[in-house]
Amino acid sequence: MSVLAILKWPDARLSQTCAPVQDVAEIETLVTDMFETMYTAPGRGLAAPQVGVMARLFVMDAGWKEGDMTPLACLNPRITKATDDRVTGGEGCLSMPGVEAQVARHAEITLEYTDLTGTLCTMSLTGAAAIIAQHELDHLDGLMHFDRLSPEARAAILVEYEAL
Repeated sequence: MSVLAILKWPDARLSQTCAPVQDVAEIETLVTDMFETMYTAPGRGLAAPQVGVMARLFVMDAGWKEGDMTPLACLNPRITKATDDRVTGGEGCLSMPGVEAQVARHAEITLEYTDLTGTLCTMSLTGAAAIIAQHELDHLDGLMHFDRLSPEARAAILVEYEAL
C-alpha cells in the first residue's frame, strides 16, 4: 500500500470527465492505495481523478471518523434515484484544502455501482453517506463542490482559497 499525491485545484484533470472502468482486476491496487490515501489525508471520500487517474471510481467511508469503519469502493457509479428533499451543509474537499462550501445535495439517493468482485450493486444512501457519494460522483464528471454554488458564492470560495 502507498499514499498517493492528491491533486489540488486548479489542476486541469479535476475538470475532466472520467472514462468507465473496464477491468476490475487492473484497479485493485489503485483502490487499496486510494483507501490508504483517503484515511491518511484524513478524508471521508476520494475519487480517482483526485489522484490523477481518469477512471470512474471512488472510495468512501462515511463513519470511520466516529469509529464505525464502512469502506466502500464504487466503480462506474451512477445515481438511479434521488429525493426532491435537499440538505445544505458544509463540504470540504481534499483537492481544495482549507475552504468549506455550503452545498445543497439530495437528502437520499439510490446508488448503483460495480464492486471489486465485478458484481453490480444497488444501495440506498442517506445522511453523510449520500452527501459524500454525490460529492465524489461530481469529481468523476469533472465538477468541484463549488461548481454547485451561485456565481457569487463560487467567486467567494475561489478568493478564499487563493488567499491561503
